[in-house]
Amino acid sequence: MQITIVGAGNMARGIATRALAGGHAVVITAKDPGKAVGLVDELREQDNGSGQISAADDSAVDTADIVVLAVPFDAARQLTASYGARLSGKVLVDISNPVDASLDSLVVAPDTSAAEEIVRIASPSTRVVKAFNTTFATTLVAGQVNGTPLDVFIAGDDETAREQVAELVTSGGLNPVDVGALKHARELEGFQLLHMALQIRDGGHGWASTIKVVAL
Repeated sequence: MQITIVGAGNMARGIATRALAGGHAVVITAKDPGKAVGLVDELREQDNGSGQISAADDSAVDTADIVVLAVPFDAARQLTASYGARLSGKVLVDISNPVDASLDSLVVAPDTSAAEEIVRIASPSTRVVKAFNTTFATTLVAGQVNGTPLDVFIAGDDETAREQVAELVTSGGLNPVDVGALKHARELEGFQLLHMALQIRDGGHGWASTIKVVAL
């Protein structure tokens, strides 16, 4: 698949690493083109998969199968609005966690989520999926914690879109967990708020922990 990642920060690095490991074509686009080029150069040196990676302007959104908004919530809203109809029919992955600066609370109302707010802004046929919001960047680069592949929780109202994101996750060596409708992004964002808060309490976990479902 053609994966366009918007953003050139740590989460973009982690998701791109997994996508390349899965053999996908990855394009990085960012507000600062220099950062996009720098990330691409770094990933080319590290890539051991069969995928291809390049940097481009935001025209890469138009040719993507999946567009990943690897940016904070406010930026994700702004980008969704500015792309408008260009996202029609595409799978748009929201990875954001709408938390305040102190990691103490969510900045969206309890009856909604960042992903649902993005749906309200997006063109009607954009297929929004919540994914990767419960994984930290360093763990994504490694793909595992203590030898255990990461769980990636996936929520969305379009089943085919969830399946496409699950394919991306699986091909990158991770474990997809389909939680169903997009309304469950509320629980995923609340869960990650707690996960993030634990990183700054009692010594934390160095941003290297993960949320895992284990069945007996």
